[in-house]
Amino acid sequence: MNKGTALVTGASSGIGAIYADRLAARGHDLLLVARNRARLEEQAARLRDRHGVDVRIHVADLGAKDDLHGVETLIAEDETLTMLVNNAGFGGTGSLAQSDVEEMERMIAVNVTAVMRLSYAAAPVFAARKSGSIINIASIAAIAPEILNGVYGGTKAFVLAFSRSLRKDLAPEGVSVQVVLPGATGTEFWDIAGLPHANLPAEWVMTPEVLVDAALADLDAGQFASIPSLHDDGQWHAWETARDAMLPHLSSRTAAPRYGA
Repeated sequence: MNKGTALVTGASSGIGAIYADRLAARGHDLLLVARNRARLEEQAARLRDRHGVDVRIHVADLGAKDDLHGVETLIAEDETLTMLVNNAGFGGTGSLAQSDVEEMERMIAVNVTAVMRLSYAAAPVFAARKSGSIINIASIAAIAPEILNGVYGGTKAFVLAFSRSLRKDLAPEGVSVQVVLPGATGTEFWDIAGLPHANLPAEWVMTPEVLVDAALADLDAGQFASIPSLHDDGQWHAWETARDAMLPHLSSRTAAPRYGA
């Protein structure tokens, strides 16, 4: 049974490539977006042969405004689209003082602006149909931004917060939103970030196949946040419970008594 088209960004390698494979196996046609045309064409041919689905490619650098707007148009005009996987992104491991500010701005463009704008393009389309799914790939750095480059952590904290708000807005419209928070994953991400994952303890590094399969199991179960590397999910629920307990008390006309006012 055809499940419509899934658009996957950063689909030519790593986590995005595995999402494309797994979604094709589930019966989705695919629209694959990435910068590398040769890799996209190879991936598309492989997926057509393996799964017998329709696979289209679109070459775009989501850090470039014109390219990003082109993908927004694809989303708005594709009547077959049922899923958006905002996977494209990159990171860094150096401190702020060691990082090129222009590269940090480009990171924000890809990790934040592109996720926001593509979600904005998909949301009204899915809401009008009362169906559809948006999957945003964040990182455990969303919870612990101090463990890697601070701008990277900040961008992923945005993805988590934005996904939470998006879910609140779209749930009544029948649209599902999931945020995935990978830990260290064995992809080219680490090479680009300047610390190949071979330098990390082997027990930290999950394969992208294990990550995506677990995240899709969480999607099937209706889980908003998927953290496949967190073995005690009670810790996430405790964090959420503490957050929910604070919410009614975060705004007050008076300062807290501890200030002696």
